Amino acid sequence: MHSMKIHAGAGFPALAVTSLDGKSVDIGRPTGDADWQMVVVYRGQHCPLCTKYLNNLDGFIDRLAAIKVSVAAVSGDSKAQLQSHLERLDTRVPLHYGLTVEQMQALGVYISVPRSEKETDHLFAEPGLFVVNAEGNVQVVDISNNPFVRPELEALVSGLEWIRNPENNYPIRGTHKAEAA
Repeated sequence: MHSMKIHAGAGFPALAVTSLDGKSVDIGRPTGDADWQMVVVYRGQHCPLCTKYLNNLDGFIDRLAAIKVSVAAVSGDSKAQLQSHLERLDTRVPLHYGLTVEQMQALGVYISVPRSEKETDHLFAEPGLFVVNAEGNVQVVDISNNPFVRPELEALVSGLEWIRNPENNYPIRGTHKAEAA
């Protein structure tokens, strides 16, 4: 199965997902004082590596806020699955649920079939991370087809601190398009 991948510099799609308090949220929009948004797509409550990653991400929230990057995480889990997951999470990252297969496809993340009902009861997204700039375009994109490959958080956040420094005037990378022959 082929899927379209979001390219660096492309507009981030509008994605209405549900917050824990039941409100519809466009996850690609910055919150608070931020003008950039980091969207973390995770596999779901069944994935211990996702739990570890989300808990580790909490340690970077203040540094991200200092450079005006807000953070949100989302999976295809149900509200009940997210609530169950909260027992193993210790993070300030806003968590959302209900990412649909169509939304996963719009993001271009890899989609997996559960190995059994013990894993989960629905198709789920493999890890994806998107940093959306103030213009609503994808500044940074990382998509993996398995739970073992994700951006190392210290390197990612240090890089974003460097990118956000106006003195560096760092463009979106990876936007060259080859000309048709």
